[in-house]
Amino acid sequence: MIMVKLDIFSDPICPWCYIGKSYLDRALEKVGNHPFNIQWHPFQLNPEMPQEGVDRKQYLETKFGSKELAVKAYTPVLEHAGSAGLTLKLENITKTPNTLSAHRLIFWAWQEGVQNAIVAALFRAYFVDGRDIGEHSVLIDISNDIGLSRELIVRLLAGKNDHQHVIELDNAARKMGINSAPTFILNGKHVITGAQNVEFWSNLITEIKINMGV
Repeated sequence: MIMVKLDIFSDPICPWCYIGKSYLDRALEKVGNHPFNIQWHPFQLNPEMPQEGVDRKQYLETKFGSKELAVKAYTPVLEHAGSAGLTLKLENITKTPNTLSAHRLIFWAWQEGVQNAIVAALFRAYFVDGRDIGEHSVLIDISNDIGLSRELIVRLLAGKNDHQHVIELDNAARKMGINSAPTFILNGKHVITGAQNVEFWSNLITEIKINMGV
C-alpha cells in the first residue's frame, strides 16, 4: 500500500491533542490496514515558559482570568475526553511544565521508530498520573519504559542535543501559519485543525483507501 504522510503538530500538555490522538487511534483500529505514515512535530503552547515551569493553579488563573473561568474552559475538554475514551485526572497536575525537553524526546523517539508510543506515554504521564514532564528524571523513566536506552537518553538530556533544532521546528510551524494544536497536515497540503472525532477519521481513511484502489 502507498503510504500517506500525516504530520501532527502538538504539545504533550495540550488536552485537545491528547483527545485528538485518542480519536485518531480509535479510528485507525476500527478501519484497520490504514495508509498513514504518522510523524509528530513540536508546537509548544507556551514557548516562553520558564525552564522550571509554573504552578498549575497560577497558570490557569493567569490564562483564563479566574478559577471559575478555568473550570468553565475545561468543561468541554472533559466531555470530549470521555467521548474519546479517556479519563483525565486534572486534579493530579500540580505544575505546568516547559515542554522543550519533552519535544526533544519525541524527536529522538521518531529516529528510533517509537514516536507514537512516547507521545502516548507523555500524554498519560501528564494528564493521568500528574507527572512533571519537564523534569529530566521523568522523561528518562518514560523513555526507559518504552524501550529506549536509558544511558543514551540520560546523556542526550544532560546536554543541549537538538535543543535548537526543536526550537527551529517549532518556529517553522508558526511561519507555515500553524497557530493552534492539534493541527494535522495530510500529504503535505491538506490542513485539518482540532480534535476530530472517530467518524471523521474513519470516513477520511475509507475515502483515501477507495481513491488508492485499496
